[in-house]
Amino acid sequence: MSDREEFLAGGRPEDVLMYFADEAVSGVEALAERGERVDGGVILVVDGEKGRSAFESAVGVDPMQFAKRAMGSEGMVYPDCTGGVCPKVGVPGGGAEGNGESGEGGGEADDTGDDHDARFVFAFAEEQNEEVDGLYQEGDVIHAYVSCTCGEAYSDKWLAGEK
Repeated sequence: MSDREEFLAGGRPEDVLMYFADEAVSGVEALAERGERVDGGVILVVDGEKGRSAFESAVGVDPMQFAKRAMGSEGMVYPDCTGGVCPKVGVPGGGAEGNGESGEGGGEADDTGDDHDARFVFAFAEEQNEEVDGLYQEGDVIHAYVSCTCGEAYSDKWLAGEK
């Protein structure tokens, strides 16, 4: 089982998963030496603290600030965490306005889906908590946040191993 598969199954709750599209960061080949090369980018699964710092260094955005922004817009993240379906696909003017954060673009994209690829994904697992209602009672939950090429940031969550 790869690090990514183990993470997505809920077996690495202390780690974070990061996906970087080839075009999103400089030095992607150096990242590939430490992670898993996938079609169009690189996935890294690393210790949570080191991962948050590495994410910020790679994209210039604090991951928790990015997650907070992305939680405002629900989308669908692919089960392998290499992208997703941007909620702006099919919306006239489909791009999100920039918010001034480094690494977060503005402008507008069309509604064809051509300009809605993941630039990067940040994900973490939250262990089952039977004292909380909803999804968290059922098992470990994967939280994933995507930055789209249109400028939109969106989120998704699901039970580990269920998507």
